[in-house]
Amino acid sequence: MKVLHLLDSVNRGGAEAQALDVCRNAERFGLEMTLVTAKGGTLESDFRDSGAEYVRLDRKLPVDIYFASQVRKIIKERGIEIVHGYQAVDGLHLYLATRGLKSVKRVLSFQGFIADRRNRLVSKFLIPRMDANIAVSRSMQNWLRDVDGLNTDRNFSIIYNGADPERVKPTENSFRHEMSFPTDAPLIGMIGNFYRDPRKDQLTVCRALPPVFAEFKNAQCVFAGRIEEGAEDKMADCLNVCIENGIADRVHFLGGRSDVPDILAALDVFVFSSLHEGLPVAVSEAMLADVPMIVSDIGPLLEATGDGEFAEVFPVGDNAALTEKLLMLLRDSLARDDLSRRAKQFALENFSIDAHMRELAKLYASLV
Repeated sequence: MKVLHLLDSVNRGGAEAQALDVCRNAERFGLEMTLVTAKGGTLESDFRDSGAEYVRLDRKLPVDIYFASQVRKIIKERGIEIVHGYQAVDGLHLYLATRGLKSVKRVLSFQGFIADRRNRLVSKFLIPRMDANIAVSRSMQNWLRDVDGLNTDRNFSIIYNGADPERVKPTENSFRHEMSFPTDAPLIGMIGNFYRDPRKDQLTVCRALPPVFAEFKNAQCVFAGRIEEGAEDKMADCLNVCIENGIADRVHFLGGRSDVPDILAALDVFVFSSLHEGLPVAVSEAMLADVPMIVSDIGPLLEATGDGEFAEVFPVGDNAALTEKLLMLLRDSLARDDLSRRAKQFALENFSIDAHMRELAKLYASLV
């Protein structure tokens, strides 16, 4: 089956990581992949080496008819049967590119909540014009219906994001050595970008750290993730909390990183503090990397962790509760080992790339 995926850019992010894993594993599931991007980005070399055909075009306008015509030419020349986008701008250009091509089926994924009115209007237009829409969690589907006012009752499927266990294997590089952390220093970490929109909640983690650091004198915490333009104040708020509590020398903001597997391998506890999510790939990655995890109690994160059976859970924004969870896990290595072991098995069965690809290939086959 010949499939084209369209990404607005290939900068590091949840949708891009998911698409990269799909490209790397598509052939095993009978899919001949072409990946088209409008802007390129930091993952460009990874996509070029993924086994999928990689095509970089240039989109100059928000709605670019010439760009859509180039995509249409690729679709016709390669005999593409399925086109798949990851956000509204992708879906709109795929719709324009496939008008009149009745044999080509359109798929649109909803990876997270929709931040602005323009994208909600575009999504409302696109949903009935897609042959299939994918929500990455049941909670995400409910959010699209109840909050964004979209009709998710027809042609919607739920396919969980899944990470590739091979991709989260660490290299021989030692992250602790790079950072000059003692081998016995408890290490807490969160991986997630700083966004303008209310998504990740690094601030609650920073507020939870002072009592933890008071008990564990050599503990450290790292945040890996780029700062989106417009989110600089969120980063500054985190820094101010650390400075005011005298822990700035033990909290490290790493920016965007390409060595996430090495970071995960170094952690004692992974924290995913969030306000809104679709179904973050970072959670699957942490479970598959065998790292015990603490998550905030929003619907998608509960869904991703078996209703909290495979992670410790704290009320969203409650830094005192997060402190207690961190202290509990750091004090008890057996509890950490048990939690990470059970979570990894759960993730392999439900949130691995194989689980994702099985459902995706099944959906594609039903369309053609």
